[in-house]
Amino acid sequence: MLVRNVSYQPLDTYTNLSVGEFKVMMSPVVYLVFVCVFLPATATAVVSDGMTMTLPLERAFPTSHGVEVSQLKARDRVRHGRILQSSYGVVDFPVEGTYDPFLVGLYFTRVQLGSPPKEFYVQIDTGSDVLWVSCASCNGCPTSSGLQIQLDFFDPSTSSTARPISCSDQRCALGEQSSDSGCSTQNQCSYTFQYGDGSGTSGYYVADFMHFDTIVGNSLTSNSSAPVVFGCSTSQTGDLTKPDRAIDGIFGFGQQGLSVIAQLSSQRVTPNVFSHCLKGSNGGGGILVLGQIVEPNLVYTPLVPSQPHYNLNLQSIALNGQTMPISPEVFETSSNRGTIVDSGTTLAYLAEEAYDPFINAINQAVSQNVRPLVTKGNQCYLTTSSVGDIFPTVSLTFAGGATMVLRAADYLIQQNSIGGAAVWCMGFQKIPGQGLTILGDLVLKDKIIVYDLAGQRIGWANYDCSQAVNVSSTTSRGKTEYVNAGQIGNNSSPRIDSYKLLLSFILTSVLHVLVRGTNSVL
Repeated sequence: MLVRNVSYQPLDTYTNLSVGEFKVMMSPVVYLVFVCVFLPATATAVVSDGMTMTLPLERAFPTSHGVEVSQLKARDRVRHGRILQSSYGVVDFPVEGTYDPFLVGLYFTRVQLGSPPKEFYVQIDTGSDVLWVSCASCNGCPTSSGLQIQLDFFDPSTSSTARPISCSDQRCALGEQSSDSGCSTQNQCSYTFQYGDGSGTSGYYVADFMHFDTIVGNSLTSNSSAPVVFGCSTSQTGDLTKPDRAIDGIFGFGQQGLSVIAQLSSQRVTPNVFSHCLKGSNGGGGILVLGQIVEPNLVYTPLVPSQPHYNLNLQSIALNGQTMPISPEVFETSSNRGTIVDSGTTLAYLAEEAYDPFINAINQAVSQNVRPLVTKGNQCYLTTSSVGDIFPTVSLTFAGGATMVLRAADYLIQQNSIGGAAVWCMGFQKIPGQGLTILGDLVLKDKIIVYDLAGQRIGWANYDCSQAVNVSSTTSRGKTEYVNAGQIGNNSSPRIDSYKLLLSFILTSVLHVLVRGTNSVL
């Protein structure tokens, strides 16, 4: 993880402060607080412009009463909890994989669970809610993967902090929002998931620690952990059992109570927002952060309320600026209709009533430059030219006027070559008998996508996902901080200047004391 572009105030806005052998630069306001915190019980301080102040300090615990060390430790634990909860951190996950169905067809990340922590590869899926991994004695779970990754199994008996979730636990009730929950004969809260491709998994819920890297402020990074509830898979069926694209589990990023983003934000570990930038070329990869990526070109549209998925209100489709004659009712949200953002889907899908008009319009636009053909039921095109030069730009317009612009490479997939000509096939498909429009990885790649759950909106902007991004983290008192985040997959550790790290820590501590002092006055 790299933390770059750390910004500080100009030196002329700071005051020199020397305490013993320690000397830093601080602004007059912070300087005053620093004196109050660190100087002896009665101190005289020269602040600025020669002004002298005498600061009488009193002990919080009079020595005459003799406070036990255990009492002090108990008070410290409470205080440490307040310190940890005083601001949200940004969690940065590595991203591997690619949208290309001929290579991988999915994006995945790594999570560390248990004590001692073990690493698991899990698919990034915004279309489901729960994090689950394969567990010991799993029936049908793959043991090897064509993705060249080492699969592993979580064994609760080898983690000193693992605890099964009982049926009476209130968190078991949260599981009913995301799955078919039940109760085993051992009083364990169990689950069953069925996915749209026909695959499925079942198991039981476990509470244990998740370990991750957190960025707090502009330059302070640290290894962190937090308790989360996740699924321990004991059975898998369908495509989940196939070794060609096998992974350890699925990382659900949905909105329900047992999603990791909901759990961590409720603990005030992270803000209630996450973002990703999935790289489409050169082997894929990208960026995944629990935090809000900030980019000037981001546009937002509101989420459709009270939906189990990330539903958006798609209003129209245009080709090269010409709006297609498709009724907006085709895209309205209902029990079997609507537009869903789903990173667990490889391709993209259009509502059945919109699919044929869309394909016909594309065919008409490129009829002079390509040879259309149908391969295994898919609409394909044979061309010797660059598809970016001959295929139209597709614009999806959503509620509030936010528009997602798709280039040819965002809705076409290169399949093979015939006689020196490339075969490109339509990436948009249709689900017979359903009015669902699903924006999968093919569309989401090469874009910043922000899921602002607190604001109930989703934003996006075209972006080179091989570049670092700026991420904002709003503290519990409304202050917004910015950090620079990227991948953690390069085995490099942050190199942070020790002076800056120490200064950042001191300023954070002093600010916390100032805030607490203000609260006690109020």
